[in-house]
Amino acid sequence: MAQISADVVVIGGGPAGYVCAIRLSQLGRKVTVIDEAELGGVCLNRGCIPSKALIYAGSFFEKLGHASEFGIELGAKPKLSMPKLMTWKEGIVKKLTGGVGQLLKANGATVIAGRANFTSPTTLTVTTKNGATDTLNFKNAVIATGSRPTGLKGFDIDQDGILDSTGALLQQEIPESMLCIGGGYIGLELGTFYAKAGTKVTVVEPGTSLLASVDPELSKVVHKKLTSKGVEVKLGIGVKSQKKTQKGFEVEFSDGSKGTYRKILVTIGRTPNTNSLGLDKALVALDAKGFIKVDAARRTNQSHIFAIGDVAGQPLLAHKGSKEGVIAAEVLGGLKSIYDVKAMPAVIFTDPEIAAVGYTEAEAKAEGIATKVGVFPFAANGRALSVSEPDGFVKMIGDAKTGKLLGVHIVGAEASNLIAEAALAIEMGAQVEDLALTVHAHPTLPETMMEAAEAVLGHAIHIFQKKPTSAPSTHA
Repeated sequence: MAQISADVVVIGGGPAGYVCAIRLSQLGRKVTVIDEAELGGVCLNRGCIPSKALIYAGSFFEKLGHASEFGIELGAKPKLSMPKLMTWKEGIVKKLTGGVGQLLKANGATVIAGRANFTSPTTLTVTTKNGATDTLNFKNAVIATGSRPTGLKGFDIDQDGILDSTGALLQQEIPESMLCIGGGYIGLELGTFYAKAGTKVTVVEPGTSLLASVDPELSKVVHKKLTSKGVEVKLGIGVKSQKKTQKGFEVEFSDGSKGTYRKILVTIGRTPNTNSLGLDKALVALDAKGFIKVDAARRTNQSHIFAIGDVAGQPLLAHKGSKEGVIAAEVLGGLKSIYDVKAMPAVIFTDPEIAAVGYTEAEAKAEGIATKVGVFPFAANGRALSVSEPDGFVKMIGDAKTGKLLGVHIVGAEASNLIAEAALAIEMGAQVEDLALTVHAHPTLPETMMEAAEAVLGHAIHIFQKKPTSAPSTHA
């Protein structure tokens, strides 16, 4: 057993951990990164990147089937080769994870492949894949171990017939049918891909709507599009049990009905990876859900230990983790930095995409804020029509008294890219009028942002608006 000393140890090489390590190196700290799986974390290897690659391919494949609408005759019906698709996807992943390794090396960080376990507030053990165990003494530590799919009793994951998100990204064949348990963003993103690939998809959600955290007006658009693709959506229903049959899995639902599916995808949430780190020996405090308690600087109750990314609590977003990584690094580097983000965008890669930042109408109302709301449909945007993407809208929320921009919620093509303008505007404290006065190039999708702002102000050009006859808090 070797004895190792480290200035700062970063446990986890995902979007939070590797960003933190690089920023620490830039600030002159000597960094050791420990990761038991692969650099890039879940996001680059088994989440954000591979899933979006498949989603893009699925959308491209679907569009080929409608090419004749544009006068493009392809002849025979397009076929999708899952093995070739998976090889292409893995190539993207390897390129990105390799880049992370090169960046860490170029910045002088030491990378150790192994599992870390705290043995005290200042020491931990590192167990490598060959079974060797070393002791590491550190001055500071940053915990960035991420999260994992939450399991469901009675539906044990085997990555063959019963899958979690990781298994869904590794299939070599297009299944005839699939049951997606959970109507959150992971289940809908992956379910949409498989539906476009030719799988008969069923989504079951015990809640009353899909995407419970999203403005209901946006999720309704996605729900409608899913059903138009033949996806069966079961709301207000849970699953009771499953049993393997020759035809797949027979599933019994909470309402007594049954269905048989070749594959089952379990996506009911994510659990922080804090249970096997020895945090009790490090004397690091957790909350009731297993997340690490942190302050605005991302310090734990142990002032020399920080936590960032999924382990530090909601929202479980890669870009939130990266931002926290920079903050923790700067604090450790002697700079004054805290987490004071006003605009944390969230994106869901369904069809159409959903993106949101800032207040929803309901949140503003709950805080007693009077609002003015403007909605501009993609169907009234020339660019959206020219690329055959008329579904969706931009919904903009302003403070009725001050005119300040409070929130933007988008469902439609390229929502993931459009939301950046809104995030910048909210972070800078912009007025709704600022977006309306900003000239947007034509013909482009971002024009929908300008027109939604004009709708809030009551003078959108490309939709008809009645003169307001009621008090604020109604749609303009």
